[in-house]
Amino acid sequence: MFMRIDKLQAELPVPKKPDPNAAAALQELLGGKYGEMSTLGNYMFQSFNFRNKTKLRPFYSLVSAIFMEELGHVELVSNGIAMLNNGPGDDTEEVDVSKAPFEDMKDARLAGSFFSNGGGAMPVNSNAQSWNADMVTTTGNLIIDLLHNFHLECGARLHKLRVYETLTDPTGREVCGYLLVRGSVHAHAYGLALKKITGVEIEKMLPTPNIKLDAIPECQKYLQEGSHRRLYRFGSPDYAEMAGIWSNDEVALPGDPPGNLEIVEGPPEGGKMAELLGNYGAFAPDYAPEEIFEVATKLYKKSR
Repeated sequence: MFMRIDKLQAELPVPKKPDPNAAAALQELLGGKYGEMSTLGNYMFQSFNFRNKTKLRPFYSLVSAIFMEELGHVELVSNGIAMLNNGPGDDTEEVDVSKAPFEDMKDARLAGSFFSNGGGAMPVNSNAQSWNADMVTTTGNLIIDLLHNFHLECGARLHKLRVYETLTDPTGREVCGYLLVRGSVHAHAYGLALKKITGVEIEKMLPTPNIKLDAIPECQKYLQEGSHRRLYRFGSPDYAEMAGIWSNDEVALPGDPPGNLEIVEGPPEGGKMAELLGNYGAFAPDYAPEEIFEVATKLYKKSR
């Protein structure tokens, strides 16, 4: 079972203006071949299908713990997309729908994000091609699955760098910066797991690709706080056995700030989610929105 925390794993700066084409670029990190839906789907079903959980507990715990984090990565990217797609207009602005107030949206790269999804994220790539189950690998063979996961994380880091290099908006860049650091952790973890089970020093291939995180400003605070050395248990009493792999005896990758690897019992500190407002007169017409807000306020007070 899962516990949801009403925060993002990293706080995202609020865009100064809508940028739907930047949001379209981030869609690649959500529903692309190496996107967060793929990492989530792979580790989720591998953990569900895992054989010999008791005898192979450290490996099962590692895949399960990273799967838990990937749920939050899907949430983070989705929030970034929605923030960049938020608007035009706000809930206080009077809009004359007869004057094509959203004319520019028809030229956005993923116009469907506006027309069909109200500006929200969807499990599609940057060309609106749907993410699908063909991107999930769960063979039942531990070494093959770990090798696949190592490849997936290395490919995802290249993926994130390419998207980062297309963006200037700070919201999208923050998403990429955080995920570049965390993707490095996951590649490192799967490399160590393969080393433990086969004796092959696959961590010598890291970092692959050789992305110099010290050249990316958005990565710096996460590196300085030690995020590149941490795996999280999100407060669960389970999955402590992954310490046999992500061990304090191991250290950070060359080129990153030095230090021993560690497992954190709780979640990342994270940050609040942005409050997204819709223009109910035009962008998301609704039945008497002021009445809905009043009902919601009463229900909130009743819950306290």
